[in-house]
Amino acid sequence: MNEINFKEEIPIDQFKLFPGSRYMGSKNKIVNEIGEILLQYNFDTFFDAFAGSNVVGYFFKSKGKHIITNDFLSMSAITSKAIIENRKIQLEKEDVKFLLENSNSQDFISTKFKGLYFSDEDNAFLDKVRYNITLLKDPYKEAIALSSLVRSCMKKRPRGIFTYIGKKYNDGRQDIMLTLKDHFLLNVDLFNKAVFDNDLDCKSLNNRIEDCNVKADIVYLDPPYFTPNSDNDYVRRYHFVEGLVKNWVGLEIQENTITKKFKSYNSPFSNKNETYIAFETIIKKFSDSIIAISYSSNSKPTKEELYDILSKYKANVVVHEIDHLYSFGNQNHKKGNTANRVKEYLFIAS
Repeated sequence: MNEINFKEEIPIDQFKLFPGSRYMGSKNKIVNEIGEILLQYNFDTFFDAFAGSNVVGYFFKSKGKHIITNDFLSMSAITSKAIIENRKIQLEKEDVKFLLENSNSQDFISTKFKGLYFSDEDNAFLDKVRYNITLLKDPYKEAIALSSLVRSCMKKRPRGIFTYIGKKYNDGRQDIMLTLKDHFLLNVDLFNKAVFDNDLDCKSLNNRIEDCNVKADIVYLDPPYFTPNSDNDYVRRYHFVEGLVKNWVGLEIQENTITKKFKSYNSPFSNKNETYIAFETIIKKFSDSIIAISYSSNSKPTKEELYDILSKYKANVVVHEIDHLYSFGNQNHKKGNTANRVKEYLFIAS
């Protein structure tokens, strides 16, 4: 009798397929430390209330948890829909062919943003593909295509932001030299590979946190950090790609600005007084859950103040400290700058 050799299937470390970015405040560099701490707790449902880059939600999805994400930025919510809520749908070759080749006469980006961020060729590409995405019949295919388009724009753009125009900060990286079409094809492949099914119905929300009525074992909060000396306005940095996802529908473009940004969303974390009120309101709202908060030592409220707020609603509050050197984009002149080193806190209130 011939011996049958069964090839052992090597398990994939799904989290390694996460399509990371230089998204401001992303926990990509410390997500393993966060995971190591939180996985000591007994929980099934995890609510990432300020999903941002989605790295934390994706990490816990890869650990077999039921994930609910939320972010008031559509660019964040669409990525979560593509790779956290989505269980199996991918962009097929014929879908990509349609996106690239279906002719249309759209020119909004080519006209409105001419000469600001990308070449005329790249702008025309964005106009064509963005419209063609609206013709896709599956919402998850649409989410993958939009997420791929957003990441393409951020990868090609020096520092990944849209607070300036022209070719400032061009350091000659290959990402900057590639066309947006080339980037898009690479990113479709990345997002397709990032799609997986953990056998649970995960969900992506696109709301203000005060409008989220979610029940979860753990509620994870990573809000925009308020610091007196820095700007936490995500819209100012990412207005172009946020507008791209929303197709600029319902947005008020400020024509007097050289960047053609749109009016920022209201956020309670944009000033000191409202930040304190927002933290107390959110903590009270989710006081039936274990509350985990990522926070920075250079932010307001202070470590002690946030501890006191949590202690009003939860019996047990512990604080973990993680050394973290913040680096944003390609600010090479700040590498090694000890002023950039902060303590990253992980509060857990149970």
